[in-house]
Amino acid sequence: MAIEVFNRYENKYLLDEAAFHRFSNRLLEYMELDDYNKEHSFYSISNLYFDTKDDALIRKSLSKPKYKEKLRLRSYGVPNSDASVYLELKKKVFGLVNKRRSALRLQEAYNFVRTGIEPAPMPYMNAQVIQEIHYFLQRYELEPKVYLAYERKALFSIDNRDLRITFDTNIRSRRYDLMLEAGDYGEPLLEPGRWLMEVKAEKTIPMWLARMLSEHQMFRTSFSKYGNEYKKYVKHGKTRQGGMQYA
Repeated sequence: MAIEVFNRYENKYLLDEAAFHRFSNRLLEYMELDDYNKEHSFYSISNLYFDTKDDALIRKSLSKPKYKEKLRLRSYGVPNSDASVYLELKKKVFGLVNKRRSALRLQEAYNFVRTGIEPAPMPYMNAQVIQEIHYFLQRYELEPKVYLAYERKALFSIDNRDLRITFDTNIRSRRYDLMLEAGDYGEPLLEPGRWLMEVKAEKTIPMWLARMLSEHQMFRTSFSKYGNEYKKYVKHGKTRQGGMQYA
């Protein structure tokens, strides 16, 4: 069963193509590839982010409060109408990220967010997470706002599975055709050859990783995919606004 509850710290770094190859190769001394990446160079992740009509959630997030939260729908690849997806509630408190998610069928997830009515219980659902998302939906009137997709390479520490490092590239977004099943196309969020690396750990990172980051002159940055997409959207005059487009 996929892990559905995460509590961890996440540090982000922006890399160019050369730095990605150098650093990811060094990591293989201490880490191993995600099971899927052992057979495929990357895997695709698609996300649909929800927000209020006036973008209250992302605007609050960009103000860097001590507490922030967001809701997104995630699939691996482009789902069909009956595919299993994850509805995720993500919170950040004083730098600690808490992510809680439940598996749902695609149409169940759309209906849940649109109506606020919990789906009929099924064995593949996490009942506690469904209740938490239900409470969240009572507080906010949400609609799909932006689609974000990217290719990912992920590694786990050989000695400690709580340490995970991911590399995302070809980050793309759109504010139209706001359905996961519509396809994974969109406008690029970063210039070609750029990578977003995230170091995810429940506690402190090991000394070998701290030394490696220092040796490669890796410096932490503040980078939110949804946040940067929203800033780009505002900068360009909020054109091509999406809207409620459930199937």
